[in-house]
Amino acid sequence: MSSVALAEELLLLAYDDETGKAIGSRIGLDLGMAAAVLVELALAGRIAYSDGTIMVTDSSPTGGPIADDVLARIASDTPHTPASWVQRLRHGLRDRVLADLCARGVVRDVDETAMGFIHLHRYPTVDASVEAEVRARLGKALSGDDQPDERTAALATLVAAVRMEPTLGLSDGEIKGAHQQLEKIGGGAGFTGSISLEESTIRPSVALVIAALAKAINQALGAAPRWI
Repeated sequence: MSSVALAEELLLLAYDDETGKAIGSRIGLDLGMAAAVLVELALAGRIAYSDGTIMVTDSSPTGGPIADDVLARIASDTPHTPASWVQRLRHGLRDRVLADLCARGVVRDVDETAMGFIHLHRYPTVDASVEAEVRARLGKALSGDDQPDERTAALATLVAAVRMEPTLGLSDGEIKGAHQQLEKIGGGAGFTGSISLEESTIRPSVALVIAALAKAINQALGAAPRWI
């Protein structure tokens, strides 16, 4: 597995570096992060999408604590749909990812007290290199014609599904075009039905999981924003 998990990449994109506060839909981000953990497991060859449910194909640990906890949970539970799993996994996931990023010195926890007793946490960036690499990969994917690798294509698809384009540092006029390009990447990877899985450069087992998760997120979030 990559040293930086997809769920961490999504979170870093969604949090303002200076204020340490999340931008955009918090529920959308939580759903996207839950899906990202499942995508991570698919990329590692641990889960697959079959008969409408997520199933474990290899229960051996990946080395990622959060991913391995989710893998064990799926293995010990009855089969559930992708839509069910993203709802089940999103609760408490953000706190775990933030705690891990704090422990590694990527962000820091600023605990502020309001009204004398309400604790408000912000997570400004400490090590900007991690997020910079993520933005560079997405920027290359948005500006290039070549189909990106599996991991970047998966991230692009999740960003579009969660509707996180406003976090990419684009002007208002560029956001819609970015969404269309991200969807084009997902289509080219075989995630959204634009091409067949036989034509895709992504492993079919991975593509099926990502396609099902992207659909689940879109259904959960409902009507698209006006800029799409």
